[in-house]
Amino acid sequence: MGSGVFPWRDTAGQGAAGPGDSRRATAARSLSPRLPARRCGRSVRGGAAGPESCGTSDEEMLLTGGLKSLLPHVLRRIIRCNRLSISNTSGMAEGYKQANVVILHKSLADDFEKFCHANNGPLPLLYRSQPGDWKCPSLSSDSDIRTDCLQYRKYEHGACTGSLKSLKEYSEQLKDMVTFYLGCSFSFEKAVQKAGIPIRNVEQKCNVSMYKTSVPCYSISMFHCNLVVTMRPIPESKLGAAVLATSELKEAHGAPIHIGDPGLLGIQDLSKPDYGDPVHLHPGDIPVFWACGVTGVEAIINCRAPLAFTHSPGCMFITDLKNDNVRSLGGVPQVHCISQDPLHFSIVSAEAAQKIKTLETLIGIDPGERGIRHLQRQGELLRACLAMSHAGSVLITTGFPTHFSHQPPEENDGPPGALAIAAVLQALEKQVAIVTDHRAMDLNRKIIEEAVRLGILKKPIPLLSYQREGPDSALMFLCENGNPGRPRFDHLVAIERAGMAADGNYYNARKVNIKHLVDPIDELFLAAQTIPGVTTTGVGDGGNELGMGKVKDAVKKHIKNGDVIACDVEADFTVVAGVSNWGGYAIACGLHVLRCCELHDRYLRRAVGFPRVPSKSLWLPALPSVTKEENLLKTLVQLGVRSGKTASLEMEVDGLPFYNTHSLMIEKLLQEALQ
Repeated sequence: MGSGVFPWRDTAGQGAAGPGDSRRATAARSLSPRLPARRCGRSVRGGAAGPESCGTSDEEMLLTGGLKSLLPHVLRRIIRCNRLSISNTSGMAEGYKQANVVILHKSLADDFEKFCHANNGPLPLLYRSQPGDWKCPSLSSDSDIRTDCLQYRKYEHGACTGSLKSLKEYSEQLKDMVTFYLGCSFSFEKAVQKAGIPIRNVEQKCNVSMYKTSVPCYSISMFHCNLVVTMRPIPESKLGAAVLATSELKEAHGAPIHIGDPGLLGIQDLSKPDYGDPVHLHPGDIPVFWACGVTGVEAIINCRAPLAFTHSPGCMFITDLKNDNVRSLGGVPQVHCISQDPLHFSIVSAEAAQKIKTLETLIGIDPGERGIRHLQRQGELLRACLAMSHAGSVLITTGFPTHFSHQPPEENDGPPGALAIAAVLQALEKQVAIVTDHRAMDLNRKIIEEAVRLGILKKPIPLLSYQREGPDSALMFLCENGNPGRPRFDHLVAIERAGMAADGNYYNARKVNIKHLVDPIDELFLAAQTIPGVTTTGVGDGGNELGMGKVKDAVKKHIKNGDVIACDVEADFTVVAGVSNWGGYAIACGLHVLRCCELHDRYLRRAVGFPRVPSKSLWLPALPSVTKEENLLKTLVQLGVRSGKTASLEMEVDGLPFYNTHSLMIEKLLQEALQ
């Protein structure tokens, strides 16, 4: 889905540009719902509930500051006496934990607790009571769960049958029921404000927006539902600070589970929340989504228990516990934009990001002295790896027929790097396919068969070819029935693939036109620019490769023959390496680094289900190794695939010997990725 579907994106006041912004339109209309004023009906004086009528000044005191600073036990007493007519507890008792509440029959309690542990992003369990116990001594000293929430909801067989101010009339039934207290995002609001970040719903005196998503939770027995999220508009320049401030508060849902276009969560309209109130986005704000404890309400609805109670969304139980910052074992988070259409940011730990940046530095050496340092753009490898990590289906292309007078004309730089990427994508259980020239199908089929035999791939990869048959051929190839809303691939990778120059021809480094040997696979990358949600990566070492259009000006200025050979077709991410195969190895290692990053793993799975701990038996065979790459190069030599620079059928790539050059690079990349 494209961002044009969603009227929340406002281009005014945007922060730094992300990938694709030069060629993709983003929606420019900000969400502007009318917001009702929230006022209280009665006041308290001296910190205790009182019968006095409320004057205007007292109302304003409560709304603008009084409730923020009152201690939790005082607030519970006020709520217990039904002295407030405000709609939610957002902003109350700043710095103290608030809790979602689920009350169900004791026969269901064990399974619901397992459900919470299986989905601890939305359902961080603070306390489970004994049957009939209305107090929670570890959370508060003097509470009574029957009276201490602003409002409750009653559910019978999955249907909400009433809103209640008190549960006292159900005291008899509650004797056989268990109360679950679950963490709430209201708890982190003070930490966010301390980081200099506005809380828009507090500013606008309304409840937070809550939405049902299309993300399924991990099911336990009869408990199953989709994730519910809260949305808070955050200025783009403050995204990193917001993630850092909340990632340490695991009992308040921790870091966000999505940043960017709501359509990626299945949310169609931000102005129509399923719970709470619509919240206005200011120019430059980005929608940021946190897992929400109302997920527990959805689970109660779906389990169709004969009787259950919950808090009314936004009307939390306020505890006596202060928020404790618990440093995540996953490290300090960073936020990176990986797509402009739809707008999408990803999260990764600073440690993992630094490892991938080190990989980028390692492959950036220039053994051929071509001047590639002028083409390099810092951080491209990281963003490319993040985009592939989020993708479900990846299409790879390679093949540079530089040796036009030989058969086959392909060079041996490209296929090994492509297979290294494919192997890790297979280990990640993503769909992966390769598209190549029709004339080279038999050659590539043999290479893939040998890669399986050598243990590089765990199974064969679908091999495709593309021919232009009409103006919509590329769209029909990439999307089901040519529908941009149903792409077959989320990400396209070109590695050492001949790229079309500005004059429509394809050139090798010596300015020889090899167009007659190249199918127009560039058209797929051009079409991808028009398909929301499809991102692209180009890997090259000379500037004439597909995807290098992003740096074509530098190619024309700094690379020999660059004014003629420069590829004109750009990719979202451009990975420049001394040898293109190295770029493929670095992507494979970078995907492994992300796979081992707890913060990134949590973000990928939306904080539902269990952490996906990498298995050495699964991962080590998927990563490139000196032995595997040596055997693959021998296979290419046997198939007549030559070195790019010298046309030699020796153990070399781009004129550089495999031993002590390529083998050493592989060892360095693996050492960085695995340490």
